[in-house]
Amino acid sequence: MGIDDVLAVARAGVNRLEPLEVMAALAAGRALLVDTRTESQRREQGELPGALVIDRTVLEWRLDPACPWRIPEATDYDLHVVVACRHGFSSSLAAASLRAVGLHRATDMIGGVEAWRAAGLPMGEGPADVRR
Repeated sequence: MGIDDVLAVARAGVNRLEPLEVMAALAAGRALLVDTRTESQRREQGELPGALVIDRTVLEWRLDPACPWRIPEATDYDLHVVVACRHGFSSSLAAASLRAVGLHRATDMIGGVEAWRAAGLPMGEGPADVRR
């Protein structure tokens, strides 16, 4: 199985969100946006407003409600997590991994931050909310 197959499996049956849908879910308080881009990608593209920045290497530990290393926002397995990356590929794999640990509503943003910017949506001002 190649990466295209793995990606197809990760996305199968998942309601992935367009950038405008993500913005609406954030505004309504219905989702937690998690940015997994590297620091250099965020410096180049800008920060996503309202996003928590969590390094991909610790994502599952920070969002699993049963984990002692979780962030305060990781309250239960019904949490609607939307993962964002640069182009919308690694975020699909990250969301699948979150679903595997029980966060059944985890999804990702179609097209990533590139699509957010292409849609003319605002980028964040000020420092990112980085969770280590």
